[in-house]
Amino acid sequence: MTAPARSPRQARPRPNRPRHSAPRRPRWGLRLATGAAVAVLGTGGIGHAVVTGIEGGIGRVDPFGGLSDRPQISQGKNILVVGTDGRDKITEEERTRYRLGGAPCHCTDTVMLVHLSARHDRASVISLPRDTYVEIPERADTQGRIRPAHPQKLNAAYAEGGPSLTVRAVEQLTRVHVDHYLEVDFASFMKTVDVLGGVRVCTVRPLKDAYTGLDLPVGSSDLNGGQALQYVRSRHLDGGSDLGRMQRQQRFLASLIHKVAGGDGLLNPVKFHEVSTTLLGSVRADRGFGSAELVELAQGMKNLTPASSEFASVPIGIANFPVPGVGSTVKWDEAAAGKMFQALREDRPLTVHAPRSQDAKPQGRPADQPATPVDVAPGQIRVQVLNGSGRTGLGRETDTALHATGFATTGLPTDAPGPLVQRTVISYDPRWDRSVRSVAAALPGAELRPAPGQGPLMKVTLGTDFTGVHPVRAQDPTQQAGAAPAAIRGDQVVCPDGA
Repeated sequence: MTAPARSPRQARPRPNRPRHSAPRRPRWGLRLATGAAVAVLGTGGIGHAVVTGIEGGIGRVDPFGGLSDRPQISQGKNILVVGTDGRDKITEEERTRYRLGGAPCHCTDTVMLVHLSARHDRASVISLPRDTYVEIPERADTQGRIRPAHPQKLNAAYAEGGPSLTVRAVEQLTRVHVDHYLEVDFASFMKTVDVLGGVRVCTVRPLKDAYTGLDLPVGSSDLNGGQALQYVRSRHLDGGSDLGRMQRQQRFLASLIHKVAGGDGLLNPVKFHEVSTTLLGSVRADRGFGSAELVELAQGMKNLTPASSEFASVPIGIANFPVPGVGSTVKWDEAAAGKMFQALREDRPLTVHAPRSQDAKPQGRPADQPATPVDVAPGQIRVQVLNGSGRTGLGRETDTALHATGFATTGLPTDAPGPLVQRTVISYDPRWDRSVRSVAAALPGAELRPAPGQGPLMKVTLGTDFTGVHPVRAQDPTQQAGAAPAAIRGDQVVCPDGA
């Protein structure tokens, strides 16, 4: 059984103001949303003339020249989206406000494989860790000198051999044929978000990162372009580092899809031209990704919604695999990753639906009440139920309802000693104050009572005021204890309606 997550040490809040000392060189997260957004900006009303007018602004590269022994072409379209470290279009004011100093690394910091189904009814996005271990094959460099095969990190393939070597490395790792290549920078990302009027994200705990300047409260926040860049590139928010960052990137992209899908403004060719020109002005793509392909993509993906999009990260086998001369790398779980990419090759969905028990009606609550997202997954929290209400059988019913919404209950409810309890109480060790917030979300109105030394077990004493269990779910469904690596749908991570 995995113990509940402890609360991280809380840092003193810092004002969100520019630093005057030289900032540390950050690692850029996500230029992905800009590139992948090409797949969601299309609507049926956009004509060939509009798209042809913006095609001239796209920089062109040849990522497929000289490639051999490529994977077989499969159904659907596979687009490799990479984010580079270019900063020449960022103003000095933006550099200061959003902590964008430092020297570029001339590498790809974000790598995503976007699959658009042959029926145009699904978009699958798989994040590939930047530090993925890869064997760079023997090749000739630009001077014709032969470079022997050698181990490297995936993001360094771009620095060594540009787009072509990056495509070759990804195809070698995944055995998925890349049909198109998109390379984007954070300048276009920031400006595109601003043209769209911002994007809303939700969080169940405060997010503060002194390196990027990110400072978000609990709940929903509407982010402008610069704030969105802070959100998707922050790496110092959790122990997961790049994994946590990739999950935030996926949530942001789902919210971007939600924003675009619900915006009638993009049905207007003028608005579409404004957004597309801003987006594509900093994009480089293969020469085959022209106006005809953009129109086809626009028409095919016009009905894309968060529910028809899915997101996944490559399953990790070893998170810190040391390689002499390279450093710490990430090795994939080859069996699990193989199944994921096989589904892509076969044009099948990645999403693994939750068991029906997750949808069971909790005690005393309507069946259609949406689950509240929580920071710590309920499956990581062990709960003991004590019945102090005097109502026969309530302890067993509540234990069952808490288990149905995901908590690791003991399955052995008992009666509380002493007289009747008026108010429901959750007793918890303060070291697990993040976990208790997940329990409190399932038991609205319960009193939280610190019990130092109690350990990870949460003790719930039911009072006469108890009305039932409210369903909850992990904000990141993939963190559920014991869960197999799986994709999540976009509608599972966007802000709920009204938030």
